[in-house]
Amino acid sequence: MAILPIALSGAVALLLFATLVAKLPLRWWWIRACEFPRLQLAAAALITALLALFVEPSWRWPLCLSSLLVVALQARFILPWTRLWPIQMQDAEPGHENRCITLLIANVLTPNRQAPQLLEMIHHNDPDVVLTLESNKWWQTQLDAGLEEQWPHSVKVPLDNLYGMHLYSRLPLSNTEVKWLIQDDIPSIHTDVTLPCGDTLRLYALHPRPPAPNESEETLWRDAELLHVGECIHQDPTPAIVAGDLNDVAWSRTTRLFCRISGMLDPRQGRGMYSTFHASYPLLRWPLDHVFTTEHFTLKTLKRLPYFGSDHFPILVTLCFRPSRSDEHETPEADADEQQWARETIREANQREQQTKQDSIG
Repeated sequence: MAILPIALSGAVALLLFATLVAKLPLRWWWIRACEFPRLQLAAAALITALLALFVEPSWRWPLCLSSLLVVALQARFILPWTRLWPIQMQDAEPGHENRCITLLIANVLTPNRQAPQLLEMIHHNDPDVVLTLESNKWWQTQLDAGLEEQWPHSVKVPLDNLYGMHLYSRLPLSNTEVKWLIQDDIPSIHTDVTLPCGDTLRLYALHPRPPAPNESEETLWRDAELLHVGECIHQDPTPAIVAGDLNDVAWSRTTRLFCRISGMLDPRQGRGMYSTFHASYPLLRWPLDHVFTTEHFTLKTLKRLPYFGSDHFPILVTLCFRPSRSDEHETPEADADEQQWARETIREANQREQQTKQDSIG
């Protein structure tokens, strides 16, 4: 028997398995990880469909149809993050500079030592707010020296556990809190930012724990942190921005639910994926670094910035506070079952964290 049909059958079966297992409502890391490479799985399925054209008819059509089924199932998730889809957040009109805010988000990779390149990038793009993730005391020293003069307002959480974060702003900050929402080693920054026009928005900077064998065997902690913030935003009418490395892709079950729970918009929908990780492997990239906003904002610019030694590319976004245009947006909304599932996820994570603390004391 020919080798090609057997090899293609195995490849197509694997692609189908990875596609279908991602639909299971389970939190095991290896199942949720199947949500990440949807574009890569679709591309691989296209290749197997083409190769199937060169095998005998008894194998050809089952392999072709199975491959195209994988493509169709994956396209359902990834198409909203291509230019083939309508935009979710409206474009900003010219002017209104005093109502705009530019953010630069960069996961620096703790052992990376190419701070001068990042600082040069920051000064060149001149954002209003700089958010770094994975930044420890060494990075704080570099960032303080390069940024404190022009970005005098800051929040600093230097950690060596890969979850440190630093926020530098030229815009005034107020009501600032560093919160440990679910786990006591994972911080998040919550602060009000005052725009030049005098209006105030709420900024949430997040970097939840990723689902990975060396971090967490399940996605409960990440899911609970995102959904907790989503509920806070839903209950607070203040215009808000969420930014950070969410360790989740834009099209995942959790991130899409977060948007429906919070009612937030994704500026990438209809514009592109802007994949930020992994910077060193072009064929294995997906969007992990995010900016979401409430319906009060329009989008002026969105860019992925160049490599500076980290495993993430930075993201630069300029948003304009235009509440008068809120009705131009179709705000996502969760149904009752989704709201209940979110509450149960948060409750389970809190209970298990408390149990873990009690066990460590005992």
